[in-house]
Amino acid sequence: MIKSELPHIVSHEGDNNLYQWRLFVSANLAFFDGHFPQQAVLPGVTLLDWAVKLGCEAFGYSAQVATLEVLKFQQLILPDTYVDLVIEHLPKKSKLIFSYRDQDKRFASGRIVLKPAAVNTALTANEISS
Repeated sequence: MIKSELPHIVSHEGDNNLYQWRLFVSANLAFFDGHFPQQAVLPGVTLLDWAVKLGCEAFGYSAQVATLEVLKFQQLILPDTYVDLVIEHLPKKSKLIFSYRDQDKRFASGRIVLKPAAVNTALTANEISS
């Protein structure tokens, strides 16, 4: 996994199986440097990194990816853009289904399959309150 900083999280909400973050992708993020000189574009690997980090944190996994499935990069994310990251959790399959979008625009999507050993045994806030 690459080491990266997360974008500014404007808001977030979620429950046991679905989480959504509103992100502001600032032009000041280092990922835009040199990618590309004519027009700065957020690298796809950065989108994957953010989905893994935020999804694993939200659903109690360590970041141990087994495979990536059905990756699609539909539109470029340019500097100073707001996007929504939506992640659905399929616990029986240790899978996270993610999409980056803003209203009708779809930027990227895919499925992250996590290694079974990645499941965190710590109780989540939802389990504690049950």
